[in-house]
Order: sequence, then C-alpha cells, then structure tokens
Amino acid sequence: MIARGTFDIVPKADLKAKLLKSAKDGKPLQIKLGLDPTAPDIHLGFAVVLRKLRQFQDLGHEVVIIIGDYTALIGDPSGRSTTRPMLSSEEIAANGQTYVTQLAKVLDAEKTIVRFNSEWLGKLSFAELVNLASKMTVAQVMQREDFANRFSLGQPISLHELLYPLAQAYDSVAIRADVEMGGQDQTFNNLAGRALQKELGQEPQVVLLMPLLVGLDGVKKMSKSLGNYVGISEAPAAMFGKLMSISDELMPTYFELCTDVPMPDVRILTDADSTHPREAKKRLAREIITLYHGTAAAQAADDEFERVHKEHQVPEEMPEVVVSAESVDADGQVRLTALLVAANLAPSSGEAKRLIQQGGVSVDGTKFADPAGMLLVRSGQVIKVGKNRFARLVAPTGV
Repeated sequence: MIARGTFDIVPKADLKAKLLKSAKDGKPLQIKLGLDPTAPDIHLGFAVVLRKLRQFQDLGHEVVIIIGDYTALIGDPSGRSTTRPMLSSEEIAANGQTYVTQLAKVLDAEKTIVRFNSEWLGKLSFAELVNLASKMTVAQVMQREDFANRFSLGQPISLHELLYPLAQAYDSVAIRADVEMGGQDQTFNNLAGRALQKELGQEPQVVLLMPLLVGLDGVKKMSKSLGNYVGISEAPAAMFGKLMSISDELMPTYFELCTDVPMPDVRILTDADSTHPREAKKRLAREIITLYHGTAAAQAADDEFERVHKEHQVPEEMPEVVVSAESVDADGQVRLTALLVAANLAPSSGEAKRLIQQGGVSVDGTKFADPAGMLLVRSGQVIKVGKNRFARLVAPTGV
C-alpha cells in the first residue's frame, strides 16, 4: 500500500526495517512533511503527498507537518531559475493558517502534529548556524541542477538560498524524523535531512518521494499559477468538469495517485476495450470528488454534467465574477482577455488570446472571435471557456 504510486523510496530496505521495528515495539513512526506556506490553496497535485501521509496514519503512524514559517523567509529555490521573493511575516502567518485548515480535508487531525520551524530555527545562534553549515559542503549544494544551471549562466545565487536545504534538513533533526515525504522535485532537500541526521548521530530518515502530477494541460505539473489545477476545495461541479477534460492517457496516473481504486480495477477501467473512456473518466471524477465532498455531491456533479452537456444547458450553479469598475471603460466595455485572466478562466493574456482564436470562448452562447475585442458588460452574462468552464458576470454598480 505504501509503495503504490511512489517515485522512489530511499532506501526501501530501511523503510521495511523501520516498519518492522515499529510493529514490534508498538511505537509509531514519525512521518515528516515540510511545507513552506507560499501557496495556500491545496490542489490534487499536492494532495498526492497528503494522501500517502494519510495511509501512514491509517497504519497507526504519526504525521508531523512542519510549516516552514522560518524557511519561507528564504524561499525554496528548487526548480527555480531566479531567486524567490521573500514573503512578509504577515503573509506567512495567513498562508500557514489556511494550510492547517485545508489539511484536515485529507489527514486525520487526531494523528497530525503541526509545528512551525521558527520554534527551533529562530533560536539558533550564529555560532550554532556556522557549526551546522560545516556539515554541508558548497560542492554538495552545487550538485543541484537549478543552482548548477544558474551558476553556468552567470545568474546570481544569493547566500541565503544556499542555507535553505540546510535549514530544511535541520527540521528532520529537530523532530527526529523516521520518514520524510516529498515530491520528486524535493529529492535533494530531503536527502540533505538524511545526511545531516547521520552527521549528528541520529538514525537517518527514509526519504519517500511521490511523482509530480501532470496538470489538466497534459504537459506541465499541476500548478495554480499555470491554471491547470483542480483544487480540493473547489465546488464539486467545477471539479467534475475539469476532470472530464483530461486526456485519456492521463487517466491511469490520476486513478493511481488520486483515488483508492484497486489497481486491478484501474487496469480494466483504463482499457478502452473493456470500458468506454468517457465512462471511465466519469468514474474517476466521482471517486475524486467523493474523497473531498462525499458520495452525494459526486453523484450530483455527475448528474449536472449530464444535464449541461446532453441538453446543452448552462449549469444551475457557477462561480460569479465581479467586474471591477477600474477595468471598464467609459462605454461600459472591458477587454475580454483581461476579464478571462481576472476570472481565473485563463492563466495569462496569451493563453486567453489562444482560447479565443481557437473558438473556445463564448458569451451567452455566442462565440467570441476577436482576441483583441471588447465586451459590453452586463450582469448575468455567462462566459463559457472550453467545454466545461462557466462563470456568471456581475457588472460594476452603475453599469
């Protein structure tokens, strides 16, 4: 069960040994996940790791969530081509609280410990930090692909960024982690924790890495900034529509990483000769929505999808988008590309233009063909993007 869907377990033999020892001693393992509170809305891609943590909990182990309020002051440089902007203390506190609330949708709250790493990192003296830094070499840090690329291109790397993997590694030491979870892009950071524990005389943690879930576009990893995500707190109907838009090729991965459907059943569902892809996709959407909203909500979303697409009606419920007065010109018009971005119906102006050019955008049932065109705003107008995304406009007062 634990190995299902994993990208790597380092080393797998140690995990087996820790599990056996835990069962023999009756002492739960400490399973760590470090989070920098920089993106407070949890989507399916991030829930892949959370669901694996829940499996550990269901087996009797204890999950320790480290909210990186201190490391967020640095910003994780993983996968970055430029230095991350630092967050303010206020932003970190607000995002951290949002995470705590949303985690309860996946994890067992009674078996989850939430700690903030300012608790120990904020108490380190400069001498103690220097001593910790002596346990990691610059050559080790520069093995990271993102740092190596930036260095070869002559792009700046700030000293504080080099401290990030060290600070995250010390989190594992502070809580004496047995296992650290993370996405495959966190390989270096998580292995650094294992190495630092060994340097400081602790039993090294096992690193369990999950693959990065490809987003709705079928190309890049799921990300809110790219607009290719499904949020676990989104309305069931919105989730259903988004999931019905994924490619057939993505279904096996989504079933494996985002549901509890047994793998023999997944193989039947994703075999086009055994199950029609549309029915398999509807099953996938229902399974995922059931996890976060319940069975009744999943079935209602399915029924609504059928009503809209078979009877060519608009959904009974859809998000409302309030058009700001500043975006409307003297004639009560707004540029549609800007409106799509503001309404989170497109991640960028460029993508909005592409959608319009391909005939994927309509207003009140009429396709909008001009990517540079203006829309006369009226309350109640329904914008449709693609096959499954709708929004109802609310015009500014006086328009």
